[in-house]
Amino acid sequence: MHKLLDSSRPFRPLAGLKCLLLVASLTLASCLSVGVGGKPGKDGASPAKDGEEQTVNYPDFTSASDVGAIMEFLASDELKGRDTGTEGIEAAAAYLEARLESYGVQPLFSSYRDTLGNIKDIAFNVVGILPGSDPSLAGETLLIGAHYDHIGIVPLKNGDGIANGANDNASGSATVLELARYFGQAERPKRSLIFAFFSAEERGLLGSKHLAEKLAAEGISISGMLNFEMTGVPMMGKDYLVYLTGYHKSNMAELSNRYGGEDLVGYLPQAAEYNLFERSDNYAFFKISDIPAHTYSTFDFENYAYYHQPGDEVSEMDFEHMALICNRMIPVVNGLANAATSELKMN
Repeated sequence: MHKLLDSSRPFRPLAGLKCLLLVASLTLASCLSVGVGGKPGKDGASPAKDGEEQTVNYPDFTSASDVGAIMEFLASDELKGRDTGTEGIEAAAAYLEARLESYGVQPLFSSYRDTLGNIKDIAFNVVGILPGSDPSLAGETLLIGAHYDHIGIVPLKNGDGIANGANDNASGSATVLELARYFGQAERPKRSLIFAFFSAEERGLLGSKHLAEKLAAEGISISGMLNFEMTGVPMMGKDYLVYLTGYHKSNMAELSNRYGGEDLVGYLPQAAEYNLFERSDNYAFFKISDIPAHTYSTFDFENYAYYHQPGDEVSEMDFEHMALICNRMIPVVNGLANAATSELKMN
């Protein structure tokens, strides 16, 4: 996350913490459910009668081992912290490209790589698209993104000088990659889905700014942007799974909870206090295109002590928690992408 912490503000750390429909039947065969309001439901639960609690079904698609395998690569020492312009981020980009291609996600432009023109270093976003299945709605696009760069080599701390960036932001990248895998295999939504991995976030949100400007210039209509940032560990003492930056700026939180269960998204006061809405890759899309664009996160300023430090390692991540976020977000994306009319609105 770019400049998450103002050095003049207190930070309270705690220690430690391509084949359409080919496998759709396998993907959707096993589902879990959560009661709207957070109470657990049964697999395949029927819609509630009047006065009863409804349940929201979500697929048991992503597993801890699935996200773990992604994390073990993206946050490995071999990638040396994925700093923009380095061999490490080149390796990460090649990995993301290969994954998108294997999922049936097409390049949005001439290739998956879209080179940035707003930075001296060689830097590129990795961007793919799943075209919508409904000719009347495919021109409306949801963008799902995360930054895949980090800060690279840093001063030694306890003999370690690699800032691996597991939570920041291999975790968000893993979420986007797993959503791409799901929708690449499932029945194609009515609206198009763009999956974007941004570079140079740590240099000033440059990758997302480049893409937002390019999409606007080329007339590619984005109806909403869902960004994932630092989702690797659970929050502490919260009755919701993730928080949304810019919570009150649109109805995205409301729709997320409608489709994903009322305990999915909550309001974190610190997100407003530290103005996190403007400090991640959602912001360029809001500013340039005036659309609902928000970041989903679980970094709550108390649950992770290793922001921009060598200690931000895979060993600190909770893969079960990460898999749950992926699975709970599937009905959210599915609902937004298949609604009869565009539901996302600015407040």
